[in-house]
Amino acid sequence: MDKYINLIKLSVGSDSYDDLVAWQSTKRAQTDDGYPRHVTRMWPKREAEILNGGSIFWVVKGVLTCRQRILRLDEVIGSDGIRRCAIVSDPELVRVQSALKRPFQGWRYLKPEDSPPDLPKGREREEPLPVELNRALAEIGVL
Repeated sequence: MDKYINLIKLSVGSDSYDDLVAWQSTKRAQTDDGYPRHVTRMWPKREAEILNGGSIFWVVKGVLTCRQRILRLDEVIGSDGIRRCAIVSDPELVRVQSALKRPFQGWRYLKPEDSPPDLPKGREREEPLPVELNRALAEIGVL
């Protein structure tokens, strides 16, 4: 596969993976054709790389939790007349190996080599490590 890039985004308002799933199932969070979308102010400059196999990785309560393959970027004009970008993704949320992430605004690019691996089949429903344990393991270089 040619070069691709991922995005990483905070799931503001979600307290858990299940909250993110529930939000994305609402009509408000979907495109007219039923796909989950996230509307953002900025249009990614690396659009071609994103659409070449990239995913959006979701950070829930400071923990990188899951990803979704990005299908397309749609233009959305807000009620204020401002052009925005809807990141339209596959409905399947794929659990990934959890990793702590500090808060940030907007979204960031995430290189494939810096992206956490998907959890193996059969482990998708495992709860992530407690934040304190995850942080301690990261500090000693285990994660």
